[in-house]
Amino acid sequence: MSNSDFGLIGLAVMGQNLVLNVESRGFQVSVYNRTTSVTDEFVGKHPDKKIVGEHTLEGFVKSLASPRKVMIMVKAGGPVDAVIESLIPLLDKGDIIIDGGNSLYTDTERRDKWLGDLGFRFIGAGVSGGEEGARKGPSIMPGGPLSTWDVMKPIFESIAAVAEGEPCVTHIGPGGAGHYVKMIHNGIEYGDMQLICEAYNIFKAAGFDAEELAEVFTEWNEGDLESYLIQITSKIFGQVDPETKKPLVELILDTAGQKGTGKWTLINAVENAVVISTINAAVEARILSSMKDKRVDASKVLKGPKPELDVKKKKLVKKVHDALFASKIISYAQGLDLIATMGKEKEWNLDLGKIAAIWPGGCIIRARFLNDIT
Repeated sequence: MSNSDFGLIGLAVMGQNLVLNVESRGFQVSVYNRTTSVTDEFVGKHPDKKIVGEHTLEGFVKSLASPRKVMIMVKAGGPVDAVIESLIPLLDKGDIIIDGGNSLYTDTERRDKWLGDLGFRFIGAGVSGGEEGARKGPSIMPGGPLSTWDVMKPIFESIAAVAEGEPCVTHIGPGGAGHYVKMIHNGIEYGDMQLICEAYNIFKAAGFDAEELAEVFTEWNEGDLESYLIQITSKIFGQVDPETKKPLVELILDTAGQKGTGKWTLINAVENAVVISTINAAVEARILSSMKDKRVDASKVLKGPKPELDVKKKKLVKKVHDALFASKIISYAQGLDLIATMGKEKEWNLDLGKIAAIWPGGCIIRARFLNDIT
């Protein structure tokens, strides 16, 4: 068997789906996972595909064609450094390491210098689209040297989503630029989701039931609010719990966690004196939601007004639509303003038009109005 065109370390669902995506484009892929049973199970499920499973890093590296292209899909932070340290003695100068997780951009810049000084090439690539996007085509935001992008371009462009006939991937800029843009992308996503939550809360106070909300959001997704998040929200309202027969949305606990990218976005905005009030409010809402016990205790003492609205539903739908559309534009604009400010500070030479052009397909914040940004 010939050597593989691409290698991936870390076979959680995102990693597995990326492997299947790359293989489906005609590339042979080698895979490695610390737990060998995961590797065996994954390869065993796809006997007809050009996937090579290896039980050791040594065997994994030897199975790759030169220059080796190794993508790491493990938890951000220490695990990424640990994998890199294990790879360094096994790789040759000029080989390429790609971090496809949600790493903090400053970690990416540190790794870029570290590996560059040793003669290796490094790409910090933000990957958006979740598990489905990884399989069918994500939006990819790679940073690093332009020469390294040229090597990876055929693979990245082949696996990326396509919008308006163009692949949803472009070279973002040097160093940590790719992971930085992905970080702000996630901040915008936080803002987008919180705005949808607030629209839902207004409708709920006005007496809308889940069936009515499904109709409203479905109609919205056929107009200027068309987006992935509006689309899946419309489908969520249509889900019924099989045990209670109640709308599923009414049974979900009102708490939310976070992985850190939203918080990192706020810290960066403060450091650069950029106002991102919509994203800030969204992160604060997540933090407040996690304080469930305190909120329950406070509600017993602080009796606020009942959340009820006495309005005509049809007029309210139009007003909320317009408010949501305007607020979404503000959230995206604040995020892009922060990207532009940081790009100038770091001399990354970022192209906001190109960045916006890779978000309409594959990624979580894809939306129709992004086509109007150039």
